[in-house]
Amino acid sequence: MEQYLPVLTLGVLAILFVLLSIITSRLLAPERRTLPKFAPYECGITDQTAIPERFPVKFYLVAMLFIMFDIEIIFLYPWAVANNELGLFGLVAMAIFVGIFFLSFAYELAMGGLNWGPGKRVSNPLVSPERTTTSTIKKVGLEGRTATNTLSREIEAA
Repeated sequence: MEQYLPVLTLGVLAILFVLLSIITSRLLAPERRTLPKFAPYECGITDQTAIPERFPVKFYLVAMLFIMFDIEIIFLYPWAVANNELGLFGLVAMAIFVGIFFLSFAYELAMGGLNWGPGKRVSNPLVSPERTTTSTIKKVGLEGRTATNTLSREIEAA
């Protein structure tokens, strides 16, 4: 028991230090309760308006996929270490386990859970290939701006 005495002493000293720090800060710190102190604050952005809508479920689905694949990795590492001892039974069990995860991931992809941006553009056979952004977009608002006009003429000349 006497070999654990330094560890016990260190634990008691750590607890006393924490309690003493909390009590000292409560007694010595000025207490000014203001509205900004109790307002929600995250990542340097103060809340100015109410959130207009809730988060889409896609955020949570991606988080769940992340957790699922973390769990899969946690199970794959010990299996890889003990692969020789487990034999064919371990191989079949891990194939079933990975298959279930793969099916859930394929289902998530098929349902569009990982599509975040706008839909993929499909080429339209009615639009000619000669049509480009330079030939179809009209540039407006450059008249009367001397610096912009000279800059745009230099760009077009180059």
